[in-house]
Amino acid sequence: MNGFATDYKTNLITMLDKIPLDRVETAIAWISEARDAGKQIFVCGNGGSASTASHFACDMVKGASFNREKRFRIMALTDSLPTLTAYSNDVSYDAVFVEQLKNFANAGDVFIGISGSGNSPNVLRAIEYANAAGLKTIAMTGRDGGGLGPLAQLHINVAEPHMGRIEDAHMIVSHMIGYYFMEQGR
Repeated sequence: MNGFATDYKTNLITMLDKIPLDRVETAIAWISEARDAGKQIFVCGNGGSASTASHFACDMVKGASFNREKRFRIMALTDSLPTLTAYSNDVSYDAVFVEQLKNFANAGDVFIGISGSGNSPNVLRAIEYANAAGLKTIAMTGRDGGGLGPLAQLHINVAEPHMGRIEDAHMIVSHMIGYYFMEQGR
């Protein structure tokens, strides 16, 4: 094993310094404004990023809302397997997120696209629609941000080449946001 775990941990700690905390704070502010205005929040991604999207939505629906007067209206566009497979099979995998936004999104809502590479076509189509429909858009990316970063109004980029550590960072950012509301932002 030759110290793999030690190296991973060392690189992970170094990666933590790459998280743009000022942008995380802005995301917290936008999400707080959305909650207070009764707006919806939509989040999506593929693979590990889909898991992060689902985890984030769960934290916000339960942990940041339970027993609170102000509650979050958040939806992980990754969570309806029948909808995802129907659009994938009958239309295109590129349509799985954008078509759901067309059903549910309104101006002033918040869209969060998560993509390690920043180049997932279905996330790109969704953020393009969200921008055109008047949503506030947030991208969580790694590496150089790909095509997603420049499309977002708020880009939380962790300039890290390793996909595992990019996904680690995205989960940490999600927890920074969620636990702000669980611990401070009632």
